[in-house]
Amino acid sequence: MSPRDVDTPLGPARVTVDDPAGPPVGTLLLGHGAGGGIEAPDLLAATDAAVAGGWRVLRVEQPWRVAGKRVAAAPPRLDEGWTAIHAGIVDLLTGPVVFGGRSAGARVACRTAGPLGASAVLCLAFPLHPPGKPDKSRAHELTGVDVPVLVVQGDSDAFGGPAEVQGALGDHRAQVVAVRGDHALKAVPSAVRSAVATWLAALA
Repeated sequence: MSPRDVDTPLGPARVTVDDPAGPPVGTLLLGHGAGGGIEAPDLLAATDAAVAGGWRVLRVEQPWRVAGKRVAAAPPRLDEGWTAIHAGIVDLLTGPVVFGGRSAGARVACRTAGPLGASAVLCLAFPLHPPGKPDKSRAHELTGVDVPVLVVQGDSDAFGGPAEVQGALGDHRAQVVAVRGDHALKAVPSAVRSAVATWLAALA
């Protein structure tokens, strides 16, 4: 299926559809980070895992990226764009709908999961805090999610390693999986793929 442009108040977004061989068991809606697009290695690994497991994957390019801008919009605007995109692709959503993304995209997924009725949230390289600033925690975005959450985190992530994320979660039921690598999560794509595949299989 060809990519679909979706109108939003921030300009057009673009949605790329990756379908499994048979009828989808559910839909994974994936957003990119602030520094890259939908071809990021961890997003591709998650896409491969999901499609192999029977899920439809919709990889979303936010409007600022489609417009060729180098700097991401502010978080409230990212959420506004994501909300409009979700409304514009309801015909593509089937089965349980999982929100996900890498880095800034993971934050968007967390913040919008409740209002938009997501069944679960996949966080790839969740940026728990800015590098060197652990006091500026974003843990509340994770702990505010009331559906199952998977966090796949590089063991040398400067935005917060797996142990930091686990500690910040407290008694929240989110699952944290540590993989080798930094914030880019490109050292071992197979580990990302395996973690996502296992988690999605349990959801399905």
